[in-house]
Amino acid sequence: MDLQRGFVLHRRPYSETSLLVDLFTEETGRLTVIAKGARAKRSAWKSVLQPFTPLLLRWSGKDALKTLTKAEPAAITLPLQQTALYSGFYVNELITRVIEPETANPQLFQYYLQCLTGLATQPQVEPTLRLFEFHLLKILGYGIDFLHCAGSGLPVDESMTYQYRAEKGFIASLVKDNLTFYGRDLLAFDRLEFTDEAVLQAAKRFTRIALKPYLGDKPLKSRELFTQNILYLK
Repeated sequence: MDLQRGFVLHRRPYSETSLLVDLFTEETGRLTVIAKGARAKRSAWKSVLQPFTPLLLRWSGKDALKTLTKAEPAAITLPLQQTALYSGFYVNELITRVIEPETANPQLFQYYLQCLTGLATQPQVEPTLRLFEFHLLKILGYGIDFLHCAGSGLPVDESMTYQYRAEKGFIASLVKDNLTFYGRDLLAFDRLEFTDEAVLQAAKRFTRIALKPYLGDKPLKSRELFTQNILYLK
């Protein structure tokens, strides 16, 4: 097979000297490979198989667990630090948890690359994270209409409030709780504009609600890691 562009999502020890590596590649999607001898002292892969390093990869095998045969850097590691670093771990965990293995998704790969670049270059991580989450939901087939009331079919009014209903959309309502959003928030969601602080917080609330069915009840380890390091993943 030809070399594929990809990234390490996660890695863990396997046997005495090897690694099990979760990859996200442009043409194959998410897969797990054995990197034989990668933990050995003289292994060239020890420093290469790191998250956030653009890689060129090749593997072999027909079973679910493939064997890595080549891994080389395609570019320098993206400089993620502090909040951006933990945000990158969060994005990696999202992909690992919700994307089916060995399902080609070149568009999501591009969104992922754009997300990492944004985390590495933008002073605020939240707009970048929200944008990726909305792209991810669309890839997952989450087709919510932000422009029309799901009850009446009328255009969303920016001054009204709407209640989110799973698998239906947003219905005009005077009830105000965690599932309530202003029309102006929904219109901004449709435009993927997250510059306003109130919209940004509403978008965070919405993506947590919308992603929960895909993630289940198991806590995200990246958020726990964030908390342990006295940081808060917004």
